[in-house]
Amino acid sequence: MDDIVFKMLDTPQLKEPLFIEGLPGVGNVGKLAVEHMIDQLKMVKFAELYSKYLPPQVMVTDEGSVHLVRHDFYYHKAEGTGRDLVILTGDFQGLTPEGQYNLSHATVKLIKDLGASMIFTLGGFGVIRMVSEPSVLGAVTDPELRSKFEEMGVVFKRGEPSSGIIGASGLLLGLGALEGLQGICLMGETSGYFVDPRSARAVLEILGRFIGVEMDLSSLEVRARQIDEITSRIKEDIEANESEDRKDDLRYFG
Repeated sequence: MDDIVFKMLDTPQLKEPLFIEGLPGVGNVGKLAVEHMIDQLKMVKFAELYSKYLPPQVMVTDEGSVHLVRHDFYYHKAEGTGRDLVILTGDFQGLTPEGQYNLSHATVKLIKDLGASMIFTLGGFGVIRMVSEPSVLGAVTDPELRSKFEEMGVVFKRGEPSSGIIGASGLLLGLGALEGLQGICLMGETSGYFVDPRSARAVLEILGRFIGVEMDLSSLEVRARQIDEITSRIKEDIEANESEDRKDDLRYFG
């Protein structure tokens, strides 16, 4: 097997499409966001990427069938003067630094051949606390982009993320910039403890406004409330156990 194999399912003719990445990461914010876009816009899958840089396993579907882990590429043809879209999602990110670089380089080459003019990478910004109203942080390859996104409410914190942007969300921007593509990473605040639909919604609200695409985000809010219920029950269980522990301590000293 070659290091990276593309299986082309279609050859879309696109006009300067915008490229959007959402692979698994902190709170699965990016993956959840792009999967929602794929569903809402009824996007068409046109390519699959297989690679030895991905984990050595297969995924099992609800029907019991299997497929190698992979990255999937989708496209959406815009109406009127809107911009076409290309989306990347997948089961995993690359296992090694070399794998991350090679997968990202192959992806940049593909989208450049498709005529992409700009890269959006989506992810979560871990704050290690529960967030009810997540802010969206940004990092850009071109300073001229910053003011446009600040007007939409994106926050640019000095030196944040302090450890940089790790993985595909960072490498696609960096390698894309070397190829002349502008790019931005949109990061929704998230605890990182759970899959975070509310953070994904915050990211999509910004992205949708910028690219001029309307989406129904109500199902993400429903999922967010379900997560809230789960965390509330966990918190109650922890507090109840702590209360019992305190009672045991008092009995011991009595």
